[in-house]
Amino acid sequence: MKVLGLIPARGGSKGIPGKNIKPLQGKPLLAYTFDSARESSLLTRVILSSDDPEIIKVAKEIGLEAPFQRPVDLATDTTPTLPVIIHALESLAQQGEYFDAVCLLQTTNPFRPKGMIDLAIQKLAESDADALVSVLPVPHEFNPHWVFEPSLDGNLKIATGENKIISRRQDLPPAFFRDGAIYLTKTQVLLEQQSLYGEKLAFIVGDESRYINLDTLKDWEKAEQLVKEFFPSI
Repeated sequence: MKVLGLIPARGGSKGIPGKNIKPLQGKPLLAYTFDSARESSLLTRVILSSDDPEIIKVAKEIGLEAPFQRPVDLATDTTPTLPVIIHALESLAQQGEYFDAVCLLQTTNPFRPKGMIDLAIQKLAESDADALVSVLPVPHEFNPHWVFEPSLDGNLKIATGENKIISRRQDLPPAFFRDGAIYLTKTQVLLEQQSLYGEKLAFIVGDESRYINLDTLKDWEKAEQLVKEFFPSI
């Protein structure tokens, strides 16, 4: 299976100015995701998708390919992920390159365990799923069976639609949320279904201790601590 590793990194971040190339313990943020991609033996090619010339310049300095510049209309605050992926596939197709799947690797979730990407690719290749995402367990207090929403009569109802609440934590079924580290989708699903997830979605469970979603300066402070823990030689 030919798999494209795609690292999206647009300019104009507001929560953390210059986020994608901001130095994190001396390395630009996107370098952490690129390093994880380089460790993979199952990614066929790894490229950057960016609208920003400065990000493209930094990417090339660390050895990350940037075979095109993303149009600015695909780099706004409200741009969905799917058109960005399809643009990359179409741009590479014009150069005669085609892929069976795309592995989206976001820079905002930079601390993937070694081997995580290959584990995801192998699991998708061996399954009949359309796509795969990395997930983490939902804390039991936020399990959907313990979440309520307002009913029409002004009272509360269980969000799952059940009439009786599960009283014991031990009886709650497992629940997960997307951690954002890996989105892996077959090209046919992306192009024909216009979907990141398809109809059958597989998953792998990530490492809670490495989880972060970089959106604010407070998140950045946490990331600096995680770098010291997981990359002490930097």
